[in-house]
Amino acid sequence: MATYLITGIAGFIGSALARAVLAQGDQVRGVDNLSTGKRDNLAEILHRIDFRQTDLLSLDAVRSACQGTDYVLHQAAIPSVPRSVADPLTSNSANLDATVNVLVAARDAKVKRVVYAASSSAYGETPTLPKHEAMPPDPISPYAVAKLASEYYMVSFYRCYRLETVCLRYFNIFGPRQDPTSPYSGVLAKFITQMLKGEHPTIFGDGRQSRDFTYVDNAVAANLLACKAPAADVAGRVFNVATGVRTDLNETFRILKKLIGYTGDVKYEAERAGDVKHSLADLSRAQKHLGYEPKVDFEEGLRRTVEWYKSGSVGRTSDFGSTISDAVVESKHEFKV
Repeated sequence: MATYLITGIAGFIGSALARAVLAQGDQVRGVDNLSTGKRDNLAEILHRIDFRQTDLLSLDAVRSACQGTDYVLHQAAIPSVPRSVADPLTSNSANLDATVNVLVAARDAKVKRVVYAASSSAYGETPTLPKHEAMPPDPISPYAVAKLASEYYMVSFYRCYRLETVCLRYFNIFGPRQDPTSPYSGVLAKFITQMLKGEHPTIFGDGRQSRDFTYVDNAVAANLLACKAPAADVAGRVFNVATGVRTDLNETFRILKKLIGYTGDVKYEAERAGDVKHSLADLSRAQKHLGYEPKVDFEEGLRRTVEWYKSGSVGRTSDFGSTISDAVVESKHEFKV
């Protein structure tokens, strides 16, 4: 039985990973400072895991968490482009300094492998599609720079210390438990919750901007594959995690309208500077070396996500605060990891 340390375990991706690791019969330890994660995301499994509310900027706490663990799934971050622009120091601390602490602690604890939640934001505005891992990175925001720098740290710790590391560049992950009330949350969570309430979602621009939206279960599968793939194939390397299909916002609205039974319209407002127009992943490297294949396509992922939000979980104040209607869709910000 292996022990997995999941950083950012109370986030929607981290909590999905925790459930998957438990389901395969392994042990889970998790750390989260709850700055963006929610304890309620772990409610029914909290008694089955070793949960530690602490900050990754405390090296001593990270050292303690890494002791006796086999794999580290490093998901913790402040995943916000606008927040990084407004406050690059805090973004850098949470997204880069914390990563270095994880690597140092994992190295010293002789962890078998660290799998890192990297970001497709590393590609920036490069017009080439699909995006492949050999492309020169072109990060725009401080958030993207910190995520890319963390990739470089991952690779360097493998080269310098032989600590096995794998970087997974997520493309627009969505799914249950994604917080729709945050001004920095994903566009799909906001669209779904607004439409369920009969409110008009807003698209900034003409709605033709497209993304490789990726259901969370695909990201979970990629993490578990990355833990067990042969080191010769994956250690010190970067892999895209996506579906290999892109959908624009207009089509996304039409699909959601049908799934939800929404009868209203979408609002269009002026395009915002800084939005990457299109994103699409080349999955050939992940397919070859991780054995990764997306199991849940975009429409099925939307259906599952809509069903979760319809279930009423998001309506409880203990889950996501007092109101959903305060969320404002900002298309240049939600296209993050």
